[in-house]
Amino acid sequence: MKQIKKLQIGKNGLSEAFIEQVRILFEKEKVVKVSILKSACRDKKDADKIAQDLVSALGEKFDYKLVGYVITVIKFRNAQR
Repeated sequence: MKQIKKLQIGKNGLSEAFIEQVRILFEKEKVVKVSILKSACRDKKDADKIAQDLVSALGEKFDYKLVGYVITVIKFRNAQR
């Protein structure tokens, strides 16, 4: 069983460098988990906004599920929207 890659978003928030790092991971992976640290957001609304911004920056083949402060980003073969 292959282990899921995990990343963290800290006080710098959702930067262009972070998005590029996630894109590079998705060249070989199908699922990536992103933990949002307390220094990056205050509440669940902020966490959901970060998740939506990340998925929209990645493209139409991606979707997410937010559980607590952990975003599970999934890559599909075809566009989801």
